[in-house]
Amino acid sequence: MGTASFLTRARGLLHIRNQLVRECLAELLSTFILIIITLGSSAQKVTSLETKGNLLTGYLAGALAVMVGIYTAGGISGAHMNPAFSLAMCLMEQFPWWKFPIFVVMQTLASFISAGAVYFLYYDAIWHYSNGTLTVSGPRETASIFATYPADYVSVANGFLDQVIGTGVLLVGVMGIMDTRNKGVPKGLEPVAVALLVLSIECSMGSNCGCPLNPARDIGPRLFTYVAGWGPEVFRWEKGRGEGGWQG
Repeated sequence: MGTASFLTRARGLLHIRNQLVRECLAELLSTFILIIITLGSSAQKVTSLETKGNLLTGYLAGALAVMVGIYTAGGISGAHMNPAFSLAMCLMEQFPWWKFPIFVVMQTLASFISAGAVYFLYYDAIWHYSNGTLTVSGPRETASIFATYPADYVSVANGFLDQVIGTGVLLVGVMGIMDTRNKGVPKGLEPVAVALLVLSIECSMGSNCGCPLNPARDIGPRLFTYVAGWGPEVFRWEKGRGEGGWQG
């Protein structure tokens, strides 16, 4: 009885009653899970010289991470995990505009924290693989573990179009899955359908820029690499980055 009473009191103290705070924490947690799995798969692939991961495992990890993120917070915040999706919801009047900047901050913050977690998780592997130098280009670059970079042949205009089309397909697909007037997805399996959508986009549109499809997924980890030692080069586009010029 004593233990049960203590746990009941603890739950009462830890229970968050403010709905906005609950939504923010849910968005933070779901985005953290999405990004830590996505970046972790990239780190495992790069630092092991693709002996413990490859392009397909990276795509699968990213898609399954979306599924887990939605299951984690979909019932509380909607598990947007993506500023582009939050913006689309605002434009369709399904999400209040005043919450948009708050969600974007939570999503970006979670991505930044996730990048830090992956960095410390693979700290020894990153430094061993890079021969003690954190670089953005060259055969032993490690910046692409955290952010996506275009292939050498991709121009800025083509890279921009690539992301507009890829993100557009993602949003249209998600809206179709969510639309109750459409051919319905079995209740509870919506996250699985979204994960399959993400996987299909990765497998068909990933070669140009790595298929980030998510501003927070890119800017948060990119900011982390900037402050963690990779320097301002992480914000510059240049040809000849060497092997691993982009990662999914």
